Amino acid sequence: MAPSTLLALCALASTVLCQSGSNILSFVDPLIGTVNGGHVFPGATLPFGMAKAVADVDGEDQGGFASDGSNITGFSHMHDSGTGGSPSLGNFPLFPQAGCPDDELDNCVFPKSARAVPRINGTAIAHPGYFSIELATGIKAEMTVTSHTALYRFTFPETPTEANATLSPLILADLSDLPQSRINGSIAVDNSTGRISGSGTFSPSFGIGSYTLHFCADFQGAAIRDTGVFMNNRAGSEPKNLSVVQDGGNISPEILPAGAWTRFHAPHGADNAILARVGVSFISVAQACGNAEREIPAFDFDAVHTAARQAWTDTLSAIKVKPGQGVDASTQTIFWSGVYRASISPQDYTGENPLWDSTEPYYDSYYCIWDSFRSIHSLITILDPGSQIRMIRSLIDIYRHEGWLPDCRMSLCKGFTQGGSNADIVLADAYLKIGALAAAGGVDWQTAYEAVVKDAEVEPENWGVQGRGGLTSWKALHYVPTDDYDPHGVGLFTRSISRTVEYAYDDFCIAELAHGLGNAADADKYFGRAEYWRNMFNPAQTSTINGTSTNFTGFLQPRFLNGTFGHQDPIFCSPLLNFTSCYLNPDGLETYEGSAWLYTFFVPQDQASLIAALGGPQAFVTRLDYLHESGLLYIGDEQAFLPVYQYHYAGRPAKSAVRAHSYIPAQFNTTRVGIPGNDDSGAMGSFVALTMMGVFPNPGQDVYLITPPFFEEWSITNEITGKTATVRNLNFDASYRDIYVQKATLDREPYARNWLTHAFFLEGGVLELTLGANESAWGTRGEDLPPSLSTSHLGTGHYQL
Repeated sequence: MAPSTLLALCALASTVLCQSGSNILSFVDPLIGTVNGGHVFPGATLPFGMAKAVADVDGEDQGGFASDGSNITGFSHMHDSGTGGSPSLGNFPLFPQAGCPDDELDNCVFPKSARAVPRINGTAIAHPGYFSIELATGIKAEMTVTSHTALYRFTFPETPTEANATLSPLILADLSDLPQSRINGSIAVDNSTGRISGSGTFSPSFGIGSYTLHFCADFQGAAIRDTGVFMNNRAGSEPKNLSVVQDGGNISPEILPAGAWTRFHAPHGADNAILARVGVSFISVAQACGNAEREIPAFDFDAVHTAARQAWTDTLSAIKVKPGQGVDASTQTIFWSGVYRASISPQDYTGENPLWDSTEPYYDSYYCIWDSFRSIHSLITILDPGSQIRMIRSLIDIYRHEGWLPDCRMSLCKGFTQGGSNADIVLADAYLKIGALAAAGGVDWQTAYEAVVKDAEVEPENWGVQGRGGLTSWKALHYVPTDDYDPHGVGLFTRSISRTVEYAYDDFCIAELAHGLGNAADADKYFGRAEYWRNMFNPAQTSTINGTSTNFTGFLQPRFLNGTFGHQDPIFCSPLLNFTSCYLNPDGLETYEGSAWLYTFFVPQDQASLIAALGGPQAFVTRLDYLHESGLLYIGDEQAFLPVYQYHYAGRPAKSAVRAHSYIPAQFNTTRVGIPGNDDSGAMGSFVALTMMGVFPNPGQDVYLITPPFFEEWSITNEITGKTATVRNLNFDASYRDIYVQKATLDREPYARNWLTHAFFLEGGVLELTLGANESAWGTRGEDLPPSLSTSHLGTGHYQL
């Protein structure tokens, strides 16, 4: 159905409105996930934009702001969203004060720890492209952005709350970042214009090395009174610049507060507002100033805000939704907020990469591909294939200039590798789904293949930040030993179970690329390696909980160089036992952020063989039920996504639908908690969006697993091919009791498979699902199931869908 037809039909239904155009934005709540570890960035940004402005707090500050009641320490211009661990970016925050008590400069407050001020509860407002909050000092801060520039509007009270202060606003710029990682910095202020500019070198939040960032702040709305710098808790009008550096290789002492300030006469507008425009750049101060002057020449806050809203309207309008009679606003908000969060990162730093000269796009803030390959990139490929093509080009260009594909990357730095070489999966996923379009869009698939083969064959000196370790054992023993002898590189000698199954899947994805590019010998080789997961599977291993048998046998277990199995309790590193004991540290043991119970299900390439190993379809379904219902599974970590849908491979797609509804809205909802874990740059957002659309990927394969959407109908028009894909529920029930597919048609022809390929999104079509109250036979036959390596590999290097 053409989009115009769909909109016309929606216009006829007064009680069931289609979501399209600017009305989508009313269903986006950026504040979901801003408390209790969600770490979502709720501030002003463009889709995949570099500038990200928000209020920073002294509480949970990984995303800058949190809805935890903590105090505001400043307003900064770059952030990441949903990251765990250390906060990132938040460089060069501004902080406004309405006046200095007794009009004495040193009575204003300069250090971050001392200047923190309470918010007025309930005043935080967040919409796509906009954020505002009111401070206890009576100052209202609003912000919006362009690609590389933040624009703030600070509205001051007529009478400052500071004792004996007159209205003479002071705005400082601080040479700091959120994690207090500054290595060195410099800052200057122009006495005539009030412009504050500077640079700093900082450490990344989850990687090695350092990065240098530059900024340029200009002001409008009041006459300049005086300017100067501050150090520690003192300020002066001379000099007009300062530098802070490392002392003997150590940051000393305690990263002293330092920065510059501009003080104003009372604002000359009736609204008592001063606008602050801050350009940022990784290249130079001059480029930061140029970015600001080019992108926001007129300090027109409303115009910039309108343009930001339009950018989000354009991005989100790729999908049009007819919710259906009875679907409440909260359900729609869960969906659209998820789509929104999945469009925040990776961030487009094209033209801002000082590390090498290239005409290729450059994207950053992959937090991390271990998280994002599972759903983020699949959703971007569906909704915004042009951006996904640019991201693929960027990954390949990183390989060209740094020698390796990243598994994680942030702030121009190499991030830590969490498991396998997961960029291999992202490249294979794109090749299988949009390979020809990507080639026409500038993707060099031969170089991409060269890069993934290097991951599989060459061990880097530091496999903690790129490539894979243990490759000698991987090739000789066909698993990563728990007591591996590996003198060829350095990295954490942990995660032998999770690295083994991840390497096997990475190699499967390489085989798919090899086959597609006509390299049959390599395809056979890597399809063979994809079966190495079996070598960590101990068919005799049992599992107990509190001394009681779970009645399941056969789990992945540690295995030594001599071929014997070790033991790690299958429930270890689950919510039931030592949940936080398997992180990226020297004591992280043999699974990563999950238990052997969970990782035993991680054979995305060959679910048919796994099902056989675990006792057949019924035993597999029973075990999968137990995983979800026993408390062993934490849906807030990305490895839990695919197990929601693995029932499809056992011929029970209806149970996947039931599982999806068990998590939404129970754990994905519109509260400030709103998501079960940190968002990981949109991973949780993309999971909920794809789940509610009813087309969940097995990423790295051209497979989407079908469940009934949470809406009566949605459609997507491919921006490159112009074709429209529509999924429609017949007998739609907004109470979600009738969530079982009884039959399906694709373009009015019977459709029995419980999965789709990406051709549906490229070529368009209409998939109609007739729903009922009971599980049916639809999608249950062997020929209806998604492909597996053992059932679709023909022994000749062909993996056929």
